[in-house]
Amino acid sequence: MTSSQDSWQPVCTVSDLTPGKFVEFRLREKAREPEGMPLTGFLFLDGTTPRGYLNICPHLGVELNWMPGRFMDSDNLFIQCSTHGALFKPADGECIAGPCQGDALTELDLRQRKGQIEIRLPE
Repeated sequence: MTSSQDSWQPVCTVSDLTPGKFVEFRLREKAREPEGMPLTGFLFLDGTTPRGYLNICPHLGVELNWMPGRFMDSDNLFIQCSTHGALFKPADGECIAGPCQGDALTELDLRQRKGQIEIRLPE
């Protein structure tokens, strides 16, 4: 069993997070369903606030982006699922339009430590 200290995973430097840029990564943890599948996530700046979510649509369990680093809708206001167009608020991951309306993206815990952004799955 790992300690909570070991569950933090460095993802990028603080300076790697710039407005309009998404940083994608693979988590150390594997998915529960389907068992053992790799989990991916993404980080970005919401204004000046770093945010991170699992890269999984709550409706179909597919990755959200249609190309590497492309997560936002054409108006650059909402995170959009490339499969069926669901829209998610960047600040809290809430789905506001589409088949998973009322659900939300899985937010990752974030911290800044020694110039790095570290993430972990919420407990």
